[in-house]
Amino acid sequence: MSHSILRVLACCALLGLVGVGGVQAQPASSAAALPDFTGIVQKNAAAVVHVEAKYTGERQRSTQSMRGRMMPGQGQGMPNDPGAEMLRRFFGMPMMPSPEEQRHTSLGSGFIISQDGYILTNNHVVDHADKVTVRLQDRRTLTAKVVGTDPTYDIALLKVDAGGSLPTVSIGDSRALKPGQWVLAIGSPFGFDYTVTQGIVSAVGRNLGQRDQPYTSFIQTDVPINRGNSGGPLFNLQGQVVGINSQIYSNTGDYMGVSFSIPIDVAMNAVQQLKTKGYVSRGLLGVTVQPVSDDIVKAFKLENGVGAAVLDVDPDSGAGKAGIQSGDIILAYNNHVLQQASDLPPLVGMTKPGSKVPVEVLRNGKKQTFEVIIGEAKRDSNAVDSRSASSPSAHSGSAALGLTVQSLDNDTRKQLGLKPGQGVVISDITGPVAAQADLRAGDVILMVNQQKIGSVAEFEAATRDVKAGSTVLLLVRRGDQSQFIGLTVPDNNVLPR
Repeated sequence: MSHSILRVLACCALLGLVGVGGVQAQPASSAAALPDFTGIVQKNAAAVVHVEAKYTGERQRSTQSMRGRMMPGQGQGMPNDPGAEMLRRFFGMPMMPSPEEQRHTSLGSGFIISQDGYILTNNHVVDHADKVTVRLQDRRTLTAKVVGTDPTYDIALLKVDAGGSLPTVSIGDSRALKPGQWVLAIGSPFGFDYTVTQGIVSAVGRNLGQRDQPYTSFIQTDVPINRGNSGGPLFNLQGQVVGINSQIYSNTGDYMGVSFSIPIDVAMNAVQQLKTKGYVSRGLLGVTVQPVSDDIVKAFKLENGVGAAVLDVDPDSGAGKAGIQSGDIILAYNNHVLQQASDLPPLVGMTKPGSKVPVEVLRNGKKQTFEVIIGEAKRDSNAVDSRSASSPSAHSGSAALGLTVQSLDNDTRKQLGLKPGQGVVISDITGPVAAQADLRAGDVILMVNQQKIGSVAEFEAATRDVKAGSTVLLLVRRGDQSQFIGLTVPDNNVLPR
C-alpha cells in the first residue's frame, strides 16, 4: 500500500468516514444533539469581569484545604514559567504579572449582578487586599470598593462606579440542578480573559467536611476550572447563573477533573444580608454531630447509617431547650431528610435566626419531633463590613502603623466573645507596617503597649505619639485566639497619603 493511500485512510479515520481498529463511524446526527453554547456566551460575556487585587506586603494566602487537596480555583497570579514571562515581555499581555508582581497580586473573576455596579466574586480573591480593580470586556479598568465579605461562604461583594448602567447576568435557581445537566463557565484562567469551558453537573449537595466551608453544599462539575477562574459564573443552558466557581480537587494546584461551585441561592442570600446589615448571619442549632458509623448502627440496632448522631448539646441553645439529647440520631431538619451528618450544617446555616423549625430524631428506636427555635451563630471575625467602617464618628487610624480601626457595639462584642467595652476592630490595612505583620481587617485590638483599648478615642490616644523607629506592641485577637504582635515603624517610614 502506497504512502499516499495510507495518508488518505488516516484522514478518513480522523473524519469518522471509515472504521479502523474497531473505531466505528458515528452518525452525523450525534453532533446535533450536543448543546450550542454560543448564545449564552454572546449574551453574558459582557457581564463577566476580570478581578485584580493588590497587596502592600507579602500575602498570606487563605486557601480552603482538605488534606492538602482542596484548592481555591484560584485567586492567584500566573505560574512562574519561562513561557508566561516571554508572553508578558514580548507581547505586552497586562493580565500576566511578573514573578515579582505575583507576590503582591491576586487574579480572579467576577460577574455583575446589578446595573448600578454590584459585582460578585470569591472572598479568597480579594481577601486582605489593599486595592481591588476590575476590568470590563470593553477594556475599561475600574477601582472596586469591597462592600462586604463572608469568608465562611467565600463570598465577596464589590461595587464599581461606571458612570452608567452596566450589563448584568440573569440569576437562576441552583436548587433545580440535577446531575448530568450541561453547565458552562466563563472566567480568566491564568489571566486569559473570557475563557469559556463546559461540562456537566457530576453531583449536587456536595459537602466538603467541617474544615472546608461546612455551611456550603457545593455543586460538583467536571467543568475545567484553573487559577484565575475563582469568582466567575457557572451558567445553565438557559443562560442563568447557578453557581460561583470556587474550588478544585487537585494534588498539583491545577484542574484534575473535579470542580466545585457555590450555589447561587447561597450567594444571593449572603448578598442581600451584606447590603442590608453589612454582615451574614447564620442559624445555630446548638449540637455537635458525627456520621452514623457502622458501630452506631450495630449498637443502636438501626436499619441504616443515615442521619447525624448527636455527640453534645449546648443546654442554653435552641436544641437544648427543646429537649434534644446526646445520643439522638437527627433524621430530618425542617422537613429535609438527612442522608449524612454533613447535610445538617448547610441547612441550619441558611435558617434565619429566630425561626422555629421541626427537628425529627430517633431516640431508643422511636421517632420524635421537636420544635426548635434557631439561634444565631457567631459571626466570622475576618468578615469585612465596609458600610459600618465608613462612619467617621466611629472610625480612625494610625498612618504610621498602616491600619485603621473602628469601634464595636456590645452586640457585636457578644457575638465575638468579648466583654462590654473591650477592644476595637481593624477595618482596613493601609500600609506596609501592618501588612508585613500579617494583621488583617477583622482582627480585634485589645491592648496597645499593655494599655487596654475599648474605643477609637483610646486607640488614638495610645498611638498618637508613635515615632519612626519605635515599636508598638499590640494584643490582637483573631477568632478565638489572642497574641502579642509588635509593629516597628521604620526610620525611613513614609506615611501613606
